[in-house]
Amino acid sequence: MTLPLPTITDTVLDAAKLSLWLPRPGHTPHDTGSTPLAALHNISFKLRRGSSLGVIGESGSGKTLLALSLMGLQPAGSRVTGSLRLNTVEMLDNTPKQWQQLRGNRLAMVFQNPMSALNPLHPIGRQVAEPLRLHLGLGRRAAWEQAIALLERVGIQAARSRAYDYPHQFSGGQRQRITIAMALACQPDVLIADEPTTALDVTVQQHILDLLHDLMAERQMALVLISHDLGVIAQNADDMLVLYGGQVVESGPTEALFRHMAHPYTRALLMARPNLHATRQPSGRRKSLLAIAGNVPPLGQWNPQACPFAPRCSFAQAECRQEAPARVAIPSFAAYQATNYSSLGAHHAWCLRPEALRPGNTQVWQ
Repeated sequence: MTLPLPTITDTVLDAAKLSLWLPRPGHTPHDTGSTPLAALHNISFKLRRGSSLGVIGESGSGKTLLALSLMGLQPAGSRVTGSLRLNTVEMLDNTPKQWQQLRGNRLAMVFQNPMSALNPLHPIGRQVAEPLRLHLGLGRRAAWEQAIALLERVGIQAARSRAYDYPHQFSGGQRQRITIAMALACQPDVLIADEPTTALDVTVQQHILDLLHDLMAERQMALVLISHDLGVIAQNADDMLVLYGGQVVESGPTEALFRHMAHPYTRALLMARPNLHATRQPSGRRKSLLAIAGNVPPLGQWNPQACPFAPRCSFAQAECRQEAPARVAIPSFAAYQATNYSSLGAHHAWCLRPEALRPGNTQVWQ
């Protein structure tokens, strides 16, 4: 069965109340007496062609599960509900064969560890050429020539000779460039980059991010950039989702969020980030790095019927642990949102205590 022809729209990827359900340990997906675990809960966003969406959160917040769900690569035995549309075509009803037609073609992904994403037994030229032959039907010679052009475009020096080399013969930054070339081979509508610069030094990291930015502009490709680094998201994403406990706790235009971080979790993430310009007190003594008390709860302890951050939040009250927070519009930047390009539109936070969201509230997390 072939995929229906897509309708090209300004909104290229549209997720509505996307949830991922995992069977509890020791149970199968078909156990009627077991309530599945909500690994992702009611995640909604729109992504415009040529725009970028940053997804931020601590390790264990659900970022990678979201990326895998967008690619149809969720864990075996899991169930995805809600809606996920690519160019208006619903994808959650896809058969495995239809997902194969999309992955590496209209949807592509750059993984955190390029060494595990590359096959150590094949030359890199063959690996970059493979999606061109599989999805575009190019012959061996034509695919090889286009693979060399892609390697040159992503900055691999002497690409024609190096195309015969194997992954272990390249540095970490070069391997990441090769995986980007593979992902871009078929000119996808959406590229998902899951922590693409984590294992790289700062200079190489910036080169990779600059490359992604240039390729987005060239190809009018949409980007989902997943990171735990607020600085990376601030500089490279038009819009931003803050994820915690498998839920979105704040969303909106990146500039608006950084001017007024409305959710206690977002603000705590910023306060916990090292600041080279504010590391000493007026006395000259070093300031202690602020930290968020506690840890991200294990998956089995996530409660979609309450605020996921309540156990670690100094603003929390009894109702925060018993009631799901409603979405609160943050009006401070209404004029900004009306005049600037944004896929998400308004700035929102999910919190039961909107009075705690006032700009200038400097309450410190202990």
